[in-house]
Amino acid sequence: MTKDKIDKILKVLDKLYPKAHIALKHKNAFQLLVATILSAQCTDKRVNKVTPDLFKKYPKPESFAKAKLSDIEKLIYTTGFYRNKAKSIKCSSQAIMDNFHGKVPSTMRALLTLRGVARKTANVVLSGYFGKAQGIVVDTHVIRLSFRLGFTKEKNPIKIEKDLMQKLNKNRWIEISYALILHGRQICKSQKPMCTKCGLSKLCPKNGVKKSA
Repeated sequence: MTKDKIDKILKVLDKLYPKAHIALKHKNAFQLLVATILSAQCTDKRVNKVTPDLFKKYPKPESFAKAKLSDIEKLIYTTGFYRNKAKSIKCSSQAIMDNFHGKVPSTMRALLTLRGVARKTANVVLSGYFGKAQGIVVDTHVIRLSFRLGFTKEKNPIKIEKDLMQKLNKNRWIEISYALILHGRQICKSQKPMCTKCGLSKLCPKNGVKKSA
């Protein structure tokens, strides 16, 4: 893909989603970390319904670390995979207390030491709270749109992130993810992309695709 085409796509996305931002509700880095762990295989809408009661009962890493797994599981049950998510949240909370003085670390390397935290989750926390572009958030929408728009030929999230980081200026790494996520949710859907309503249709090499890419 040429730099000129990339620039055109970015300009359209800027116009379509000028205020693109993370949809997970949070008040601090720890809440965003927990919400992002919960968002795996779950919608942000569902997570946002669960977290108010969750954070009311467990407001800090210390409270999660001391909590019973069964109590956490009950509060996050509707997000799916609740047993693994509860373990990840509790173990990460304990690690934050033991290794990071009770504060969520602000580097990729440190975040990746926490249970349940891979590059996607780390990038969400780094970009969504700390405003740091140490990578690019690659979720299912970003994977699909990156392939359809021609940003990459890869399907592995890590390889897709690498391609995007190489092709995009670092000052666009944060905003591109949230714009693509919004476009994927609203227009470029997995099974029935709304190509006739898509502002990127003239730039999309896969315009009219009928199945998941």
